[in-house]
Amino acid sequence: MKLPRFYPVMPDADHVARMVAAGARLVQLRLKGASTRESRVQARTARDRCAAAGATLVLNDFWEIALTEGIGFVHLGQEDMDTADIPALKRAGIRIGLSTHDEAELERALSFDPDYVALGPVWPTVLKKMKWGPQGLDRVRAWKARIGARPLVAIGGLTPERAAAAFAAGADSLAVVTDLVTAPDPAARAREWLALTDEVPVS
Repeated sequence: MKLPRFYPVMPDADHVARMVAAGARLVQLRLKGASTRESRVQARTARDRCAAAGATLVLNDFWEIALTEGIGFVHLGQEDMDTADIPALKRAGIRIGLSTHDEAELERALSFDPDYVALGPVWPTVLKKMKWGPQGLDRVRAWKARIGARPLVAIGGLTPERAAAAFAAGADSLAVVTDLVTAPDPAARAREWLALTDEVPVS
């Protein structure tokens, strides 16, 4: 499969709506600290906003909600792989992206035959405290050599100024978080990213 080169990761359905309105074709909803009830409401809202815009929603973590709410793409962290029913997701035709941070995690992720592999943080990130240091571009190159045609998503510290280097190292798609959510106008910033990655929608 081929992923859009710009892949915003958003904290709620309102932010997802701003991204798809700006023209993003692939958006992840990453809910943190929400109850199961609220998560379901947020997921449904984001699903409907994406569907109306012809965009694809990726739901982080909540694989059960993806199954019951007809969301066709999930992103799972290493801890999620311990509990997620990956065979059930595959039977339902739900695509899966998996996070990796070191060689052992990459080996494990590939054993599940994911639709994409994510590597991060490529650069330092302030969004959340992580036990891994910055991976750097050499590891992006190594991961891409290892996974071949499977899409590689780079995440962590992505800015427009770093985009070209990430693509040159082998990243197929850039997952952007902090640069968008901290922008005064996230939708305007998304349009800058779309222009930068040649993903400008046809008007």
